[in-house]
Amino acid sequence: MKQKTAHDFDQDLLILFDAYVHGGIDRRTFLDKAAKYAVGGVTAAMLLEQLSPKFLEAQTIAHEDTRIEQTHVEYASPNGYGTMRGYLAKPSGGGKAPGILVIHENRGLNPHIEDITRRLAVDGFVAFAPDALFPLGGYPGDEDKAREAFGKLDQTKTREDFVAAAAFLAARPECTGKIGAVGFCYGGGMVNFLATRLGRELSAGVAYYGSSPNLPDVPRITAPLMIQSAENDPRINASWPDFEAALKAAGVRYERHLYPGTQHGFNNNTTPRYDAAAAKLSWDRTLAFFRQHVK
Repeated sequence: MKQKTAHDFDQDLLILFDAYVHGGIDRRTFLDKAAKYAVGGVTAAMLLEQLSPKFLEAQTIAHEDTRIEQTHVEYASPNGYGTMRGYLAKPSGGGKAPGILVIHENRGLNPHIEDITRRLAVDGFVAFAPDALFPLGGYPGDEDKAREAFGKLDQTKTREDFVAAAAFLAARPECTGKIGAVGFCYGGGMVNFLATRLGRELSAGVAYYGSSPNLPDVPRITAPLMIQSAENDPRINASWPDFEAALKAAGVRYERHLYPGTQHGFNNNTTPRYDAAAAKLSWDRTLAFFRQHVK
């Protein structure tokens, strides 16, 4: 069966799904409102299933790939939840390489983010993806349960967990000490936050469709930023003009790419919102950006 794309769904349904994914509405509300789009024998529940991630089918780098080494490791986060855990992938063969912190969406360290982490390792980076849900038992293997658990996190502590993760990655023996960060949705917002917190400890940040940081903190940013934006993403794009004005006023180096016709989540190849052309272009730009600034 041909994989569905965003073009197979009504734009208002995609916006409704975005609200559901990000906690704006619950499952029952989504199903009730999606019923108007369920035609031709398709139910609202079937629409939700079609829009939901397909991790196995979308995997690009297998766990068994001999080009990389991978493991789960714990790290200390004294100002956060105390002890945290993440997924580490690095090139095989030893030696040192720059580090990239990989920050997940609002569902924790799911198989898609692990796949992203392996992709970066194949491309020559030491990649580390913390699981913000570790204090609550870790990613539960179910996206709905993951979203529910995510809402129970103390975000003040969670932010500190990612700050600690950056220091942990930079200090790893296989890392050169230079690190960048890439994040998606919630993770994109976390990249923007880390840029305000880490200063020169962060060499570059790439934020995919992430929320803006506190604007008074923008002058603290020293790392160059790449902002990857979807055209059909009103929730995130609404804050961009003020964020851009703050970046310009502070003299922060940045570039923003807006991908025509795309949806929030266009880089995530596990769902129909994935846009293959935009994802490839944005990822090529991301790798080039890291190779320029994280070395």
